Amino acid sequence: MNKVMSRTAQPRPRHRPPTRRDSRRPGGARARTPSRPAATRAEAARTRPGTAVRQPRPTDLFAERLLAVLSGQRPVHWMLRHTAGRAYDELVRLAERGPLRALGSRPVVHDIGYYVPSEGALEVFARIAAGDRLRAMAFRLELGKDLRWRCTAVETGTP
Repeated sequence: MNKVMSRTAQPRPRHRPPTRRDSRRPGGARARTPSRPAATRAEAARTRPGTAVRQPRPTDLFAERLLAVLSGQRPVHWMLRHTAGRAYDELVRLAERGPLRALGSRPVVHDIGYYVPSEGALEVFARIAAGDRLRAMAFRLELGKDLRWRCTAVETGTP
């Protein structure tokens, strides 16, 4: 108790203002709470107020996901919950060969197209650019009972 009293008994130096309880919020200012992630805020800054931000299509999302796995940027099990049926086995077989790996440059999705054979199904093709080479990738998406898209087939343009 003597130590506590000796600390409080010493006067503060004149060059330092008295400390507040919470030094992170000077003057008792309210804490800032981010309402949205930074990427969403940046996107909202580019759009006019009142306009909806366009959600990415499932074709675009799955093309990027499959490219990440087939180019070796992500492990195959990353797609486990996004596949159904034999698609995961096909993806494992394809990923072992690494058909979309490229030396020097990172492959990117160049173009995407799709066909709707029936309601709740999409057959998608993508052109993959790696340097000056273009490669092909095709996959099928089906809408599940839980309203989530899943990949049910995957093929690449390599033998």
